[in-house]
Amino acid sequence: MGKRRKFIKEKIMALNKTTTSSQGFEAVNAYHRVEGLCLVTNEMISFRVRTYKDVAFSAFADNGYSCTYDITGENPIKQAYEYLKTLPEFANATDC
Repeated sequence: MGKRRKFIKEKIMALNKTTTSSQGFEAVNAYHRVEGLCLVTNEMISFRVRTYKDVAFSAFADNGYSCTYDITGENPIKQAYEYLKTLPEFANATDC
């Protein structure tokens, strides 16, 4: 049997950033939320980022990411957001 994974379901924040969908429409101040975070190992997390026009609409994008994780550091969801802010596609994103 494979390794068991721990899932964290809590959603604590999001990022706002204007983005263009794969269909070509621009969503001004789109809402990007980390969901489905999983502690893969004591040093690695994986998670999905779903993008919404705003919180009242269904997600129009869903992308997977993974990054290192500091088990003695902040909440892993907070660490996921901090990682996203280092990526070019989330440059100039703001916390919301």
